[in-house]
Amino acid sequence: MCGIVGYIGKRDVAPLLLEGLQRLEYRGYDSAGIVVNTPKSPALKVVKAKGRVRELESRVPKRFAGTTGIAHTRWATHGAPSDINSHPHLDADNNVAVVHNGIVDNADELRAKLVADGIVFISETDTEVITHLIARSQADTLEEKVREAVKVIEGTYGIAVMHADFPDRIVVARNGSPVVLGIGEKEMFVASDVAALVAHTRQIVTLNDGEMATLKADDFRTYTTSGATTTATPETVEWEAASYDMGGHDTYMHKEISEQADAVDRVLRGRIDDRFNTVHLGGLNLDPREARGIRRVKILGCGTSYHAGMIGAGLIESLARIPADAEPASEFRYRNPVVDPDTLYIAVSQSGETYDVLAAVQELKRKGARVLGVVNVVGSAIAREADGGVYVHAGPEVCVVSTKCFTNTVVAFALLAVHLGRIRDLSVTDGKRIIEGLRKLPAQIQEILETEEDIKKLAAEYAEAKSMMFIGRVRGYPVALEASLKLKEISYIHAEAYPASELKHGPLALIEPAMPTVAIVPDDDLLEKNRAALEEIKARSGRILAVAHREQEKADHTILVPKNEDELDPILMGIPLQLLAYHTALALGRDIDKPRNLAKSVTVE
Repeated sequence: MCGIVGYIGKRDVAPLLLEGLQRLEYRGYDSAGIVVNTPKSPALKVVKAKGRVRELESRVPKRFAGTTGIAHTRWATHGAPSDINSHPHLDADNNVAVVHNGIVDNADELRAKLVADGIVFISETDTEVITHLIARSQADTLEEKVREAVKVIEGTYGIAVMHADFPDRIVVARNGSPVVLGIGEKEMFVASDVAALVAHTRQIVTLNDGEMATLKADDFRTYTTSGATTTATPETVEWEAASYDMGGHDTYMHKEISEQADAVDRVLRGRIDDRFNTVHLGGLNLDPREARGIRRVKILGCGTSYHAGMIGAGLIESLARIPADAEPASEFRYRNPVVDPDTLYIAVSQSGETYDVLAAVQELKRKGARVLGVVNVVGSAIAREADGGVYVHAGPEVCVVSTKCFTNTVVAFALLAVHLGRIRDLSVTDGKRIIEGLRKLPAQIQEILETEEDIKKLAAEYAEAKSMMFIGRVRGYPVALEASLKLKEISYIHAEAYPASELKHGPLALIEPAMPTVAIVPDDDLLEKNRAALEEIKARSGRILAVAHREQEKADHTILVPKNEDELDPILMGIPLQLLAYHTALALGRDIDKPRNLAKSVTVE
């Protein structure tokens, strides 16, 4: 969501910070700001602007020299987007500057106390509370001032702090919102996402919750909020700066859709064991005896990750014959669930930092559950908190809406299902069948992508719709849910998804010529059931776009996809619907990479 970038060294800091903010634009935001100083001129210089980073950049004076600075892109929580509510937030004397990701739950209470003590607030934000807490501290060091402040804050935060009296350092702290340090040669960086760092260093340190750090130009140290020193060993990130470029595409979304054949090949690479027709997943930390003891699987995710989890649950149930289901993580942790020691819990998150998922993981760990993570980012919070897991190796995903990461996550679940199945009751023949199907996926995905021009023409026909319905049965229902979500996220067309079997239980009332239906119609044992649903829609003058393995007579249009194994067909059937959403949004002139009101990594509730 919000983005943080910071630097301390000898280089001119403003261009570095603005570049870093541009690399974080994909996270979604509504305003931006920057503050800089130098050891020789410690006074803080600030520029803030509602809108895009380019608006901020246009306001930065030509003479804005500094070698230390922090910058921020804000996604509004407290207070509407405005120049005043933009970060960084400063105290009345312009001595302290704070940028903050997260939400201070007790901000109203702290604000009331500060106002009673004579503090005058300028903004409506919760973040300004942190600034004043640090500014009024009587502690001797900046580290102590920040430590005192975070001790009284309730909620989530990733913060970076500068102080005019301590111009040789930046102090950062984390609780529930990512903070990553970048280790350079006589220069240090900090960010909320490695995307802002990889152009300058691939050596990173990821802070844990309850951890702080002090950055100086030639050194850094980490410690807990209680003051105990911690050991931080830099890791090398696998992604390079070029991974975040558009690569000749008009949008990141188009680039990422087009990368899916290679991405799927990457998640499969080195994991298939042909000798035993099984799969090796070394990071699970789950031996065969423990795997056989699993009585149930519960998958937790939000949005697209939840939909991937739904498909994953079906794969695990059909291949490993373990009862499995998926649930929104945001609901799970509030309903006081029964945590069963024989249940394997799987947390799904592209970023590995999704707050609702992370909070569910922490609650499950507190209750003694075994938790695996399925994430895309190495070293992310969920990856560190979980007992083991699977990296999906999709590569950086910059567009706010997920495409290749969704596909790779489902493929990762297929690998996990084969792994668990072969330990249990999946036969050698069926193991080989699924593995052969997995190997076909990259070429079949490429075949679908080559039909883009035909899908673009269909999108132009359906872009006029005000509402659309998506239907699918059993394996097709999560595909319908995800396709519906993609369309509404980037085109702003209202869309709903239903199980095809539920049509007659209410949704048929919506069917009319102006309400098109997208139907997922795989060539499996439910083909005739799905065709019956098309008959019901057609009888009520509904328009139908089918995604199928063969032409559907009752459909107005059919998008054909290559056939794989029944269990793996959902992976392929979702890809043309990503293109449909993309070209529909393009036809409507939407800002595809930055859809309104949304953020890439949701690190607040």
